Amino acid sequence: MPAFTYRSGCLSLGERTAVMGILNVTPDSFSDGGRYTTVEAALEHACRMEREGADLLDIGAQSTRPGHVPVSAEEEIRRLQPVLRALRPRTSLPLSIDTYYPEVARMAMEEGADILNDVSGGIDNGMAEVAAATGAGLIMMHAGGGADDTGDGGDPVEQVAAFFHRALCCARQAGLPEARVCLDPGVGFGKGRTGDGELVARLPRLIREFPHCAVLVGASRKRVTAAFSTAEGETPPPFDQRLGGTVAIHSIAQWNGAHILRVHDVAPAVQAARLVDALRSMREERIG
Repeated sequence: MPAFTYRSGCLSLGERTAVMGILNVTPDSFSDGGRYTTVEAALEHACRMEREGADLLDIGAQSTRPGHVPVSAEEEIRRLQPVLRALRPRTSLPLSIDTYYPEVARMAMEEGADILNDVSGGIDNGMAEVAAATGAGLIMMHAGGGADDTGDGGDPVEQVAAFFHRALCCARQAGLPEARVCLDPGVGFGKGRTGDGELVARLPRLIREFPHCAVLVGASRKRVTAAFSTAEGETPPPFDQRLGGTVAIHSIAQWNGAHILRVHDVAPAVQAARLVDALRSMREERIG
């Protein structure tokens, strides 16, 4: 059975959907900026997500919200390193690091990280080489123009598929096997809200084309979770009131084959994911 392999282990694909909890150690993330910037607060939140059933933790030290101001690799290291040093001895969960700086990635692997989550949308920035050299798993995301772009009107699924082919080619050239690559279609990055919705609704197309790779979907609290439930002219609900939309879109993504769901609210995500896993199993037993 295909698996997503990372430094400390592997995740079998298709058996059980994994929930990745988000830990932002940034002052300006779009939904929880400033809440976990101290080591103590970050550690408490990470341990809470583990108790709630998270399978992986994704730690980020730079916001990617619309209009964010990028910070340097040195600043990312200053924010990340003490959190990693405190957290690694406290948890056996795989730790993913959300960065696009190779120097941050190397530091994180030295401090015990397992997975590199590159949200840059780039394929030749050195991240594949770092993953290949350190044993990390690598998440490669389609960004297509940046956070919350409106898209160019093309077919988002075809554009993402073309990017995935290029990304896997780059990974192979760096010596990174497909089993250590996870593909992320980049909901909320470089697409309009309709494009984001199409990626989830038509996800089976991508799953069929890349059967040996894990696929991650991360729509938690993003604008798409409110876009189709808000009438024209109405103000979308704020970030912390989008749980219903988040659970709905992630459940559809999971039903359509997503292997990992990246979430802010772990407890309800785990409850929903286990239910969808059970129903999918019933469907497959009947079909079989």
